[in-house]
Amino acid sequence: MFHSRLHSFSRLTISLTLAAGLATLAGGAKAQDKRQNAPGEFDFYVLSLSWSPSFCEEAAERGGRSQIQCSGRPYAFVVHGLWPQYENGFPEYCQRPAPRLNRSIVSSMLDLMPAPGLIFNEWDKHGTCSGLADRGYFETIRKARAAIKIPAEYLDLSQAKTVAPAEVEEAFIKANPGLSNAAVSITCNRTRLSEVRICLSKDLQFRACEETDRRACRRDQVTMPPIRGG
Repeated sequence: MFHSRLHSFSRLTISLTLAAGLATLAGGAKAQDKRQNAPGEFDFYVLSLSWSPSFCEEAAERGGRSQIQCSGRPYAFVVHGLWPQYENGFPEYCQRPAPRLNRSIVSSMLDLMPAPGLIFNEWDKHGTCSGLADRGYFETIRKARAAIKIPAEYLDLSQAKTVAPAEVEEAFIKANPGLSNAAVSITCNRTRLSEVRICLSKDLQFRACEETDRRACRRDQVTMPPIRGG
């Protein structure tokens, strides 16, 4: 009887210890940053430029595609988003429900972000964390994109190209004076180049971002599918 009670007590102690540990982990995740999800309270932006041909090939493999982005005029790098970041972690969905996005703003952004669904999602998830009204946020996206020069070799890619992520990074650095390796990273999905992510201060100057770089593509080589015809 004594051993049975001791065994039950031990199991209870272990269960409570595990529960406490999980609660601590959960609390730690929520306490990622003391400003977590407070609109306008962040350290810098990440401008994410998606290689549209990779997105379209992956969408086709999944059995669906964005009609505007993948069946319209040819797109090379398009804006995925402008994301507020902390030095460690990032905010998201800072207002629930998000303020309604004016449809005229959506129409005005289709040249940079050629999918209405993407624009709505970026506003809900990231724009609400910027501390800016909808028009101000998307004007900031336009200014950020205008500050980046796409390397000439990626403007009209008519054939698939195999590249090293470091090669793409260096091409962007060469095309953009002041941009350094510490401020840009390349992401990939399986064998394809996915995105170029550039870190910018709140006033849209290049700045280093170690955590973003840690999430970069680690493959030696990736493929850039060619730009689709119009």
